[in-house]
Amino acid sequence: MIKIGMGLTGFGVFFLFFGMILFFDKALLAIGNVLFVAGLAFVIGLERTFRFFFQKHKMKATGFFLGGVFVVLIGWPLIGMIFEIYGFFLLFRGFFPVVVGFIRRVPVLGSLLNLPGIRSVSDHEFSNMFYKPSKYILFDAFYF
Repeated sequence: MIKIGMGLTGFGVFFLFFGMILFFDKALLAIGNVLFVAGLAFVIGLERTFRFFFQKHKMKATGFFLGGVFVVLIGWPLIGMIFEIYGFFLLFRGFFPVVVGFIRRVPVLGSLLNLPGIRSVSDHEFSNMFYKPSKYILFDAFYF
C-alpha cells in the first residue's frame, strides 16, 4: 500500500506541477489534487490522514488547503492554488526544518545551502518563521 501511495503522491505532484506550467490548467490541477490527497491517505492510512488534517491547531491550514482543492475543482484554478499553497505551508511548516537539514546532506544542494548568505537566511527563516511549537512540542513532527 505504501508503494501505491508513493506512486499516487508522485503523480499528483507531477500533475500539479504540469498544470501550473500549462497556465493553471484546471483539469490537470484537479487530477493532481485528487491524486496527492489519495496518495497521502495510502501512505499513512485513512485514520492518520484524517487525524493529521483535522487537529485543532491545524484547522485554519486544513480549511485553506481543502478549500483551495474545492475552488480548483469548481473551476477557479489560480485562486484555488493560492489557497492551497498557503494551506500547504501552514500544514507542513513543522517539516520544513527537517527537509532543510536533509537537503544540507545532499552533496551538491548541501554545498549551496551552506554558503554564508544562504545559510543564514535558511537557518533564520526555517527555524523561526515556519515552525510554531504546539502543545505537542516533543512529538510535533510525528503526532498524527
